[in-house]
Amino acid sequence: MAPKDPKHAAAASANGGGFFASLASSLSNFGTAMSKSVNGIMGYEGLEVVNPEGGTEDAAEEAEKGRWKQEDRDSYWKMMQKYIGSDITSMVTLPVIIFEPMTMLQRMAELMEYSYLLDLADETEDPYMRLVYASSFFISVYFAYTRTWKPFNPILGETYEMVNHGGLTFIAEQVSHHPPMSAGHAENDHFTYDVTSKLKTKFLGNSVDVYPIGRTRVTLKRDGSVLDLVPPPTKVSNLIFGRTWIDSPGEMILTNLTTGDKVVLYFQPCGWFGAGRYEVDGYVYNASDEPKILMTGKWNEAMSYQPCDSEGEPLPGTQMKESWRVAETPKNDKFQYTHFAHKINSFDTAPKKLLASDSRLRPDRMALEKGDLSTAGNEKSSLEERQRAEKRNREAKDHKFVSRWFDLTEEVTPTPWGDLEVYQYNGKYTAHRAAIESSACNDEPDSSRTEFNPWQYDNLDAE
Repeated sequence: MAPKDPKHAAAASANGGGFFASLASSLSNFGTAMSKSVNGIMGYEGLEVVNPEGGTEDAAEEAEKGRWKQEDRDSYWKMMQKYIGSDITSMVTLPVIIFEPMTMLQRMAELMEYSYLLDLADETEDPYMRLVYASSFFISVYFAYTRTWKPFNPILGETYEMVNHGGLTFIAEQVSHHPPMSAGHAENDHFTYDVTSKLKTKFLGNSVDVYPIGRTRVTLKRDGSVLDLVPPPTKVSNLIFGRTWIDSPGEMILTNLTTGDKVVLYFQPCGWFGAGRYEVDGYVYNASDEPKILMTGKWNEAMSYQPCDSEGEPLPGTQMKESWRVAETPKNDKFQYTHFAHKINSFDTAPKKLLASDSRLRPDRMALEKGDLSTAGNEKSSLEERQRAEKRNREAKDHKFVSRWFDLTEEVTPTPWGDLEVYQYNGKYTAHRAAIESSACNDEPDSSRTEFNPWQYDNLDAE
């Protein structure tokens, strides 16, 4: 069976992303169909708990499941009630029990696991297969959403570097604290990847909507084609009551800005008894909005493609072929990490003379990785207080924070959820790395013993 009607998909993308205008209504209907109020628990009337695997369980029973102890859950809920309807991206201090030992900058790097797909997109001369490979690359990161632990918010000036993977170099930096913004750059012989990310959230009580305000561009080096991504929003359900799970119902659009070709993929919302969960389907279109290749699969398993006719039906004599499949994962991993996620935390992917601002070196992250929640919580609080002290000092001196590896441009790009100020990679990191690699000094210090230091001011008293 072919995916969703290609004419509908083309119209949705042609009207400037009109699908997003009705997305709020769709999400509302989804919530009405799938959730139950916790009327059986005194004090929590009206709170929605969603069971993605069924829909018939008693909501009060589902609410008792999850990772929270009852006393922690209840006290946290009392604190969070006042934030309902608010953007909680950086305004709430969260307990380490819900965190994984990784930061948002490292999550950005996790997309690079299947970077070979962008190599294939650069190598192929077929303009439509180029979009098949590139869109499969962007879908691949959603497998990480099966992990429901929250990454640490980066400290202002924090960085993450990665080498020794697919011949690429990756650098990311936290360029703003309010609002929280990150910028990233990756490059190898086939492509450059640039992203500016500013998340926007809406807290709904036991769930949160996450709107990916950002700009993602890939430039393929063989012919200079530029690809632009608009991802779907994400919904995190059962934050406090029940088993946390994540869904991204909506539309992903990847456009070749050079040719006008595009791929429009629909992430199906999870229905009753898990119907439609993880499913993705859509089409690659030419610049005239004619479907050329149909795509279908699941974002937690694999994607496949097949050439199609103008009605979106498979061409006779063609077969469905796989473009991407998730790699084998470790069994019974505490944080449901992939092998690549472990590499991201490892110093094996760190370059020589790692920057002291690197996420790997955060003491709270390292303590959590060892299972020491008490130390992780204390270190997290200490870092957050030092960041506040830095801000006070900066304001007292009338200083402005200036990011090191990315420059703020005058460009402001619109997204379906708000405007975005764009940061641009300034090339200084490439020069920095080249200087280190050409250095005659062979004495390489143990990076794991370096003290975490993203700070603008030395020896600042955080009290």
